[in-house]
Amino acid sequence: MYKNKQPSMNRALLNIIFISCLALGACKKKQPPQNPEVPVNLMTLKSRKVLYYDKYPATTRALNQVNLLPQVSGAITGVFFHEGGRVEKGQKLYEIDQRLYQASYDQAVANLRVSESGLTQAQQDADRYAYLNKYNAVAKQLYDHALITLEQAKNTVKASEQAVKTAKTNLTYATVYAPFTGTIGISQVRLGEVVAPGTTTLDSLSSDSPMAVEFIINEKNLPLFEKLQHKKVQVDSLFTLLMPDNSLYPHLGELAIIDRAVDPQTGSIRVRLVFDNPDYSLKAGMSCVVRVHNQDAGPQLVVPNKAVVEQMGEYFLYVAKDTVIKVSPDSLKKMDKKAAADANKSKLIAVQKKVQTGQVIGADIIIKSGIKAGDRIIIDGLQSLHDGVRITTANKVGPGGGKGGRGG
Repeated sequence: MYKNKQPSMNRALLNIIFISCLALGACKKKQPPQNPEVPVNLMTLKSRKVLYYDKYPATTRALNQVNLLPQVSGAITGVFFHEGGRVEKGQKLYEIDQRLYQASYDQAVANLRVSESGLTQAQQDADRYAYLNKYNAVAKQLYDHALITLEQAKNTVKASEQAVKTAKTNLTYATVYAPFTGTIGISQVRLGEVVAPGTTTLDSLSSDSPMAVEFIINEKNLPLFEKLQHKKVQVDSLFTLLMPDNSLYPHLGELAIIDRAVDPQTGSIRVRLVFDNPDYSLKAGMSCVVRVHNQDAGPQLVVPNKAVVEQMGEYFLYVAKDTVIKVSPDSLKKMDKKAAADANKSKLIAVQKKVQTGQVIGADIIIKSGIKAGDRIIIDGLQSLHDGVRITTANKVGPGGGKGGRGG
């Protein structure tokens, strides 16, 4: 029995010695520094000229657009255009059954002729009684009645003339003509369909060259657009247009109208540009993007977009600042020679700066205020940063660009 227990006791003793060695090693393991330096990459800011465009969502509008409505009722007896095609001003588009309106016109003309005959007779009677009255050869009452009859005949002729005009207008309205040159849509009525004023729309017609493009700007940008409207700023390719497929429209736009008032609820105002449309590729109602050539002639500060931190709707950059962290004499005595030599030397810290951002240009963004040329900004390692943390550029690859992105 004694010999069997001896190996077990030896194994237990060896296990105790092994665990003690592990505990001793763990106690001697170096503790991490309390304030480790965060490795980052820096970029020194330089002002430079940039080309970019302010972009605005926009909608194309026809300068002239009208819904074709019937002015008289009746059945459609003729359609004289190709749906979706171009029509010229004065071109015949629709014809409404003219028979009733032609008959009314003919009747009004006949009534006018009867009225004119009555006027001729009344005029002759009045002239005759006027002559007899001159020599007191007719009773005064008959002379007065002749003058009254003449006046009534004249009024009857005027009423008949107005009836003829009304009948002629209705007859004219039975044929619908194009009020201007443009593109007509799909007809809302077909042959034989009965139409009526105020309840039926025949079709829509819109002009197509030039074409208006409308967009909304903030009231803060209104002074710039007013200068552009009065030709106080001259820039090549000032207004360009991106089509729905993101292709560039080949013709340049001109500023035509700035709306009369700012919307007090949104602080915005509508602006209208005009573009030539010789090939009719712009259609009314298209969604597109207006590009306005930037007017900032001076150099700009451009930083990588990834260096900007957004917090609660505000934007910040981290700037590297040199600082000296003083160490007390007692702490110096406790340090080794290398640590004591590094103490009281200049260190880099990250300082958070609030900035105002501008236009995004590719992977870069313009900074309007908050930093200046010559500042060293931190362009990566931002996840580990906070205001005042120590940073280092050791063992980091330097920023490989720093020249910003392309014009957008």
